[in-house]
Amino acid sequence: MSLITEISRPGRRCSAPPRLSVEKTEKPSRNYRRRSALKLPEVAEVDFTRHYMALSKKAFGVDDGFYPLGSCTMKYNPKLNEKMAALPGFTGVHPLQPVQTAQGCLALMANLQELLCRITGMDDMTLQPSAGAHGEWTGLQLIRAYHAARQDDARTNVLVPDSAHGTNPASAAMCGYHIVKVPSNAQGLVDIDALRTLADEHTAALMLTNPNTLGLFDTNIEQIAQIVHAAGGLLYYDGANLNAVMGISRPGDMGFDVMHLNLHKTFATPHGGGGPGSGPVGCKKELAAFLPVPRVIRQNDQYTLSGEFQNSIGKVRTFYGNFLVCVKAFTYILTLGAEGLKEASQDAVLNANYLLAALKEFSDVTYHDPCMHEFVLGLESIKKETGFTALDIAKALIDEGIHPPTMYFPLIVHEALMFEPTETESKETLDAVIDIMKNVLKRAQEKDESLHAAPTTTPIGRPDEVRAARTPVLKAEAW
Repeated sequence: MSLITEISRPGRRCSAPPRLSVEKTEKPSRNYRRRSALKLPEVAEVDFTRHYMALSKKAFGVDDGFYPLGSCTMKYNPKLNEKMAALPGFTGVHPLQPVQTAQGCLALMANLQELLCRITGMDDMTLQPSAGAHGEWTGLQLIRAYHAARQDDARTNVLVPDSAHGTNPASAAMCGYHIVKVPSNAQGLVDIDALRTLADEHTAALMLTNPNTLGLFDTNIEQIAQIVHAAGGLLYYDGANLNAVMGISRPGDMGFDVMHLNLHKTFATPHGGGGPGSGPVGCKKELAAFLPVPRVIRQNDQYTLSGEFQNSIGKVRTFYGNFLVCVKAFTYILTLGAEGLKEASQDAVLNANYLLAALKEFSDVTYHDPCMHEFVLGLESIKKETGFTALDIAKALIDEGIHPPTMYFPLIVHEALMFEPTETESKETLDAVIDIMKNVLKRAQEKDESLHAAPTTTPIGRPDEVRAARTPVLKAEAW
């Protein structure tokens, strides 16, 4: 389809500006004027509407169909959340207005922090970080500050399981830590013997998600915590997989000291495509003094923002976080309540196991059964027997109206496809997905060469992904 700039014609307008209601002022001095005209497309309202409606139909999201993006929890976002976030009292607030005039917003932030602490077993919380990886970085800065305050400067290593999310080692490296990989055992869990060898006086922290990226709950978590704590290190919880356990078990009770949450995953706010995220960081009381400022506190029956915490790591982003994402998450939590959050996790686990039971016969991976909220299929045997890869299977699903699952992750599973159906999918939807998946795998076994060309029903077929990654074209030519 054409770009909006390509359908532009001089003199066309969507609407006329309102009549000026204030006095005209002199033009600013030349130093403050544009040196060239502002290039904006000129289109009629009908062309404008049709262009963006057509564009929206070429995108795919959770509202369009099944979206099993493993380890990323792309769950349906109830429209009530959007309605609450659109209330004028929330959208019209300015981050620099006097706190006396923003009491409702500050109360929401304070109450959300308290609820998140209760859900996770943490003692204190900040809403500042913009997303999960930003939350990881912030949490590691708390860990660094904790060790520095104890003058424990030898702790330069962060332990990361070989099944970890890629952001874990990346965040630790950005904080200046040396990454030490912890291998998995035959069951896909942390190798306890290896961990004992690796945890020492140089260990600052172990980064872990539980359940892990294979969709397995590590039942040795208390032993893991004991080993790391005995070595003087801390436990960091990657909250990306919290959707499997919220309302059932709490990271704080497992022995974790610091964690981040993904409000834009676990608590339903949509994300992706550059959309807003929110990655609150919680911690135990021993690290609370290092949390970012300003912090929402209650003083004399009024909420205020305070920066008077001398041990704080400082500000980690502008203002106080992506506030409207917090409004949506707060709405979600209040709507479901404690029992509803627990039921959501139970249904997510049920749906994943229902899919797994139907598809595991095609997988080389044997340590699933049961899984938690997600599972991984290993299709290496299919590749060897037929020549079709996990990429071919994933691309073929696009033609069937399904967003592909996560591909080639975690790296310890060859030809991996990771599925996370989430709790909102019905049995009818899952049954349809099973039929589609089995049909695509049958086509691979029958060596249907058309799979190599998939997808064939989309505006863009299969691009050269290496070239697209190395030499991306991020904008159209100048018009």
